[in-house]
Amino acid sequence: MNKIHATAIIDSRVELGENNIIGPYTVIEGPTKIGDNNLIGSHVVIGSPGQDTRSPRYDSKECCIEIGNNNIIREFTAIQKPCYKNLTKIGNNVFLMQSVHIPHDAVLQDDVVITPMCVLAGITNILKGANLGMGCTIHQYSVIGHYSLVAMGSALTKNIKPFSIFVQGKPPRVNSYAIQKFDFADCEDEIKKYVIEGVSPVSYKLLSIVEEFEKLHKDSKRPIYS
Repeated sequence: MNKIHATAIIDSRVELGENNIIGPYTVIEGPTKIGDNNLIGSHVVIGSPGQDTRSPRYDSKECCIEIGNNNIIREFTAIQKPCYKNLTKIGNNVFLMQSVHIPHDAVLQDDVVITPMCVLAGITNILKGANLGMGCTIHQYSVIGHYSLVAMGSALTKNIKPFSIFVQGKPPRVNSYAIQKFDFADCEDEIKKYVIEGVSPVSYKLLSIVEEFEKLHKDSKRPIYS
């Protein structure tokens, strides 16, 4: 059973799972699929057309959004429909804090945290466990690597490696907090060599992460911070 505030507006083409809470004055347009146990705050807008300068009035009627399970989406956040791909997609256990802008064609993997007032441009990939600090801005087509951290107020114009910390004007360093939090302590030396020296890891659980990032990085045609 879902708990939906009387003032929320939910389109008939919205597919809701179970145990979701939807706050006052929130609007969700379809086609949108939302899983279970999500907390969606007040004044959230999900399903408005993507803001695309090439086609600002494109027909978005059949453009889909998919949101997984156990997510928190706080007040005044906007999640927009795709323009160029099949989905704008939010994974599981994602925490979107107040006034976050999720653009057209964005993909957020599991365990992502995006703090207040962050703005993503279109066709961005935010990979598993990444954390974006307050007020940062992300260039379109960018790839933010797994378990990385972007410092507050940063303006990113390049991609960020997995397990790295990005601070404006400084070289990347290792995100030791994420290594401990997500149980990669046994691979810490390999991670440090990868982030700082660019040495490819050999451990299987790191290889799959780096390979996924490198493919998305190549496809994005964006430069990388190193």
